[in-house]
Amino acid sequence: MRRMTSSHITVYGIPNCDTVKKARAWLTSQGLAYDFHDFKKQGVPAAALPGWLAAVGRSKLLNRQGTTWRKLDPQTQAAVTDDLRASELMQAHASVIKRPVVEWRQGERTQITVGFDPVQWEALHTGAQPD
Repeated sequence: MRRMTSSHITVYGIPNCDTVKKARAWLTSQGLAYDFHDFKKQGVPAAALPGWLAAVGRSKLLNRQGTTWRKLDPQTQAAVTDDLRASELMQAHASVIKRPVVEWRQGERTQITVGFDPVQWEALHTGAQPD
């Protein structure tokens, strides 16, 4: 197996989110350095949202199962009909973003993952193909 070289990992999320905690613990256990971007303290990076949406899609990035989404009024939920509206909502309510969002940069190439999937992450980390 080969390891990623000259890579940079950025984890976006909320520190007390259980999935983010698991993801960060996994990265640390693998000896992988990463930067953590705290949505609560640093906000959602507006410039990153179009790339995330293009890479993974609105249905994967927008967490319609979470408490924050369920607490939104029906009109607000119904207004999320395109990526622009989804971006606006994610800027206003960071907790509607499924977490963690991870940017895996290697040279000029960046891969975006959403959620924590150790098999997928191992493949990204080693350069192997997941089963």
